Amino acid sequence: MTILALGINHKTATVDIRERVAFQPEQIELALQSLVQQGKVSETVIVSTCNRTELYCHADASEQQEIINWLATFHQLTPEELSQYIYQHEDSAAVSHLMSVAAGLDSLVLGEPQILGQVKQAFQQARNAGTVGSVFERLFQSTFAAAKVIRTETEVGQNAVSVAFAAVNLARHIFADLRNANVLLVGAGETAELVARHLQEQGVRNLRVANRTVARAEELTRVVGGEAYALNALEELLPISDIIISSTASPVPVIGKGLVESALRKRKHRPMLFIDLAVPRDIEKQVSELDDAFLYTVDDLQSIVNKNLQQRHQAADEARDIIHQYAEEFAGWMESLNSVDLLRRYRSSAESISEQQKERALAALASGKPAEQVIQELTQRLTNTLAHAPTKAIQEAGKRKDISALAAYQKLFNDTSQD
Repeated sequence: MTILALGINHKTATVDIRERVAFQPEQIELALQSLVQQGKVSETVIVSTCNRTELYCHADASEQQEIINWLATFHQLTPEELSQYIYQHEDSAAVSHLMSVAAGLDSLVLGEPQILGQVKQAFQQARNAGTVGSVFERLFQSTFAAAKVIRTETEVGQNAVSVAFAAVNLARHIFADLRNANVLLVGAGETAELVARHLQEQGVRNLRVANRTVARAEELTRVVGGEAYALNALEELLPISDIIISSTASPVPVIGKGLVESALRKRKHRPMLFIDLAVPRDIEKQVSELDDAFLYTVDDLQSIVNKNLQQRHQAADEARDIIHQYAEEFAGWMESLNSVDLLRRYRSSAESISEQQKERALAALASGKPAEQVIQELTQRLTNTLAHAPTKAIQEAGKRKDISALAAYQKLFNDTSQD
């Protein structure tokens, strides 16, 4: 049996293909059980996000093409259509790939944290569907442990590596608590939405959005909260705003020096932070000449992003060393499952138990106990001792709904009863 990882992601497939191969949440349980019921895999977990669809399987290596065929059929594609986008990993390469995915090393944005939660959710869904056995239980717990160490001991997920997040991060460093800050977004496009979502994560309560079309501003505020305004409301909005983040598509600046001067007078010169994410500029560069007005442009933020991205790449090397360590530990555990070693350890354990009970029985006979009573006690103790570990294992497998383990135990006892 081999651990297989196969799938597509943002590196190998277009958005159109990724959309066609993605699993909807309501399809996951059916898909997991369908794959196992085909008899091609004993355990499986499906990770499906907007940037990747991956199948992790415990199966015979010869079944790889059959698994690809199943994936293609499930999504109404031909295997030929799908095969050109598929990547495949086996055993240690598959384990390292899974750990890299969970740690964010294989993401579109290096080190992004959301993927770990998505992998955990995928694992739980597979557990619930009954397609996780003892091997994948150990594999995924090792993966989560590795990801946790990487998050805490490296900087792979630290610092902003998108302009939108860098803008919010800058504001957070200048205003210690963004929850009470009055924030104005000028523009309601894709960048503004990303900024708004980051602000929401920081607990911003006072958010206003001004846009050329109020309807689009209202769409955004319905998603992230806040109040919507037209651009011609800037004169009244600026004086009540501590942080202004602008990202319109206007060919000329929408916020001039005079408008800011007026706002500062009304604010009695309480400081204002301006972050201009637009190209060309939304905010006149002369605003930076005003006392109590602090202006940062997209170029300022891009230099921060580039520096942070370089630091993340350096941290990724440390993360790969950690993954190698955890992958080696898992490989060692898998090797310990070798049938010869298992049999040797099982026989050694049984012989040790037998020897202990024999000594107790001989001592009982020497003390004058009736032989029939000694034999009865001996058989009872042997039964209880030898059955204890298997009984506990079966109970735990039942609680986990570990179908593959239960099937193995059932086969073992059926074979034993026929001897």
